[in-house]
Amino acid sequence: MAEAHNIPAGSTTAGSIAVAAESTVATRMSAPPSFDVADFPVPHGREEEWRFTPLARLKGLHDGTATANGTMKAQIDAPEGVTVESVERGDARIGKAGTPVDRVAAQAYSSFAKATVVTVPKEAVLTEPVRVTLHGEGGTTFGHTVFDVQAFAEAVIVIDHTGDGVRAANVDFLVGDGAKLTVVSVQDWDDTAVHCSQHNTLVGRDATFKSIVVTFGGDVVRLHPRVTYAGPGGEAELLGLYFTDAGQHQEHRLLVDHSAPHCKSHVVYKGALQGQDAHAVWIGDVLIEKTAEGTDTYEMNRNLVLTDGARVDSVPNLEIETGEIVGAGHASATGRFDDEQLFYLQARGIPADEARRLVVRGFFAELVQQIGVPDIEERLLAKIEVELEASV
Repeated sequence: MAEAHNIPAGSTTAGSIAVAAESTVATRMSAPPSFDVADFPVPHGREEEWRFTPLARLKGLHDGTATANGTMKAQIDAPEGVTVESVERGDARIGKAGTPVDRVAAQAYSSFAKATVVTVPKEAVLTEPVRVTLHGEGGTTFGHTVFDVQAFAEAVIVIDHTGDGVRAANVDFLVGDGAKLTVVSVQDWDDTAVHCSQHNTLVGRDATFKSIVVTFGGDVVRLHPRVTYAGPGGEAELLGLYFTDAGQHQEHRLLVDHSAPHCKSHVVYKGALQGQDAHAVWIGDVLIEKTAEGTDTYEMNRNLVLTDGARVDSVPNLEIETGEIVGAGHASATGRFDDEQLFYLQARGIPADEARRLVVRGFFAELVQQIGVPDIEERLLAKIEVELEASV
């Protein structure tokens, strides 16, 4: 059930559970999903999906005034056997994993020139990750990438965002029957960058999908991971960590749509905030449809507020349309340092500042250790240390 502990001033934590609800998660959006940007009204900030987002800082991505005038340096390093294609909009794989659910995602779909499709062939087991490096060199860019991991294949994909610019994109993950896919998406932009992206995942029968989203940089970052199931037996694990500094807005909006029976999902996102006007938003929506008997799901968001002036909005939502489930629940907690943990460490001779750093490291360690890519883990731990030097 929803939980809220030690919520500081300026933070909100809310949640809801609806059983056999007449409305679904999708109906909370201001318009039905569509590939056509004209089907979405220009948001004014009062819509449910936009009420936390600083629209004026999106540099025109939301109202159609942004034009593709920038440069994004892209590099894909793929192991042997993996194919990389540049395809036209009509390719059948584009949009198969999901449809844009807001105006920015539809704008990105309408504006890209060519899409990139990365294919891991059937039954291939990759021993090295597929690495996608995207470095912004200013201006506005749009993109669409499809990762097609075919039946019984196993792969790790690392997507690394750096540099400056304004970026809107859709990223599709097709996880074939019996396949295993781990995706690590790192947002380490410069402080002035704007990044909005919808991640669509279609999990096949008896397939396993793990997503690890890491957000540090950017002026405004708004990510929308969405998971649906193509057949029974699918499993999805969505992990995330974010470190929000002064003035930054970092927003993660998740949806897991259980429409197939006997599937699992597990969501854990953790964030730390420091500095004046640091703002983190986490929206976790889980829908268990009537056809999804035997579902097992849980979602949790935890936030650690390190300084005054930071704000957290954490909203878990769970809608259940069948009583035949294994389990379902959610939790949200926002607070400051655990005084008992600090006392325990200081009682053993550890100085107060170092004790605080140890608490934050431990807070994130559970998720960092699950990345499974050593150089990425080391880089993120080093980044956390740099962030901690600024406040703790």
